[in-house]
Amino acid sequence: MLMSEQIYIAELHNDHTLWLSELSLGKDQLKSYKNRLEEVAKANTGNDVLALVEQFQNRFIRENEVIDILLHDIRADESTISASAAINNVATDRRKVSDNDDLRSRMVDFRKIFDDLKMEFIRFLAKTY
Repeated sequence: MLMSEQIYIAELHNDHTLWLSELSLGKDQLKSYKNRLEEVAKANTGNDVLALVEQFQNRFIRENEVIDILLHDIRADESTISASAAINNVATDRRKVSDNDDLRSRMVDFRKIFDDLKMEFIRFLAKTY
């Protein structure tokens, strides 16, 4: 089993805050994309376009689920860190904890997949409008 690197509590908290903001923005973007998708579906009744609309709908639903899971897991990790700091609140600004490599890796994966989805959707919109 690999040991996680140690990271300052404040640094990990800052990462959590950044990730939560990114995920919240992602949820907002997905809402906007869903609305745009509805406009495309209304304006284009061709089977080829509607099939792509359905594919994007499914992908948006899945990304929303991924975001919800990540939000939950990040909040849980933050809660664990806060509880640990509350139990022993001496020098928390200089204390280190194990980095959550799994969450960090999942955020990297999320960013890549979400960026790819955004680019594909922008190309789709350019072709259908």
